[in-house]
Amino acid sequence: MKFIAFKTEGGKLKGDLTFYCRALHVSRQGFYQYLANKDRPWKYQPLADAMMEIVEEDECNDTYGRVRMYQALILKQPQNVDIPCERTVYRVMEEIGISHHPKRKPNGTTKADREARKSEDLLKRDFTAEKPLTKCVTDITEIKTSNGKLYVSAIFDCFDSSVIGLAMDTNMKAPLCVQTLENARKSYPDIRGAIIHSDRGSQYTSQIYREAICRYGIQQSMNSAGGRCHDNARCESMWGRMKSELLYDRYNTEEMTTEELKTLIWRYFISYWNNRRICSANGGLPPMVKRQQYYDSLQEAA
Repeated sequence: MKFIAFKTEGGKLKGDLTFYCRALHVSRQGFYQYLANKDRPWKYQPLADAMMEIVEEDECNDTYGRVRMYQALILKQPQNVDIPCERTVYRVMEEIGISHHPKRKPNGTTKADREARKSEDLLKRDFTAEKPLTKCVTDITEIKTSNGKLYVSAIFDCFDSSVIGLAMDTNMKAPLCVQTLENARKSYPDIRGAIIHSDRGSQYTSQIYREAICRYGIQQSMNSAGGRCHDNARCESMWGRMKSELLYDRYNTEEMTTEELKTLIWRYFISYWNNRRICSANGGLPPMVKRQQYYDSLQEAA
């Protein structure tokens, strides 16, 4: 249409208009309708502006798909913006070029010690929780840097997907997992009595880890026999999202030092993930917002 408008000086050259419409299989009615509408403002411009503001709020918000973008709009309720259905949100995202398509998946890290004593699988792939600090999952992932590998250990609360314990080191030995437990206990003393589920890696079957579990009054749970990754799918999913949102196509970690990467990951999980990142599993709420709503509801009920 733009080509025809240019060649015919906006439809003024009638002879040329007939020729180009016939050659390009465009009806004259359709062309005149294009001329009538081309200078009108796009009806979704306020929505597009609101979505661009959401993307620019945080570095990792550009990984929002249509579900989380829709939930972010519902949560923020931008002024003078009519929030359409999720499908329309997707079409506008495609139009302005902010739709996200994940490209890579992480690999497993921990290796099982087949000779060590195992714990029962207390979760049995049920990663839902009715209240905080009752069910948690933990795991380790590795990331290559310029001066070696960085191993990240975290404990996620199944209630709201929040990170309640985080530790990093340049090795993946058992003390890293013990430090993660200690950090979680310091931040959340009420973790006593919670179930913490892991795979059957040698770190989690080690003596010092079991002693820490007993010391903090935590119930240990492990993947069922056979080491199926689906038994700890919730944690694997968290690592995949972190790498997709924070690292892939954004940073070349092999050009960063372990200390630089540590700072990046701490900020991502403790500041962004817990407090600002839209989580679809929470109904579009960041983890700590859902948690605060839970405690507020208890006070109202009292």
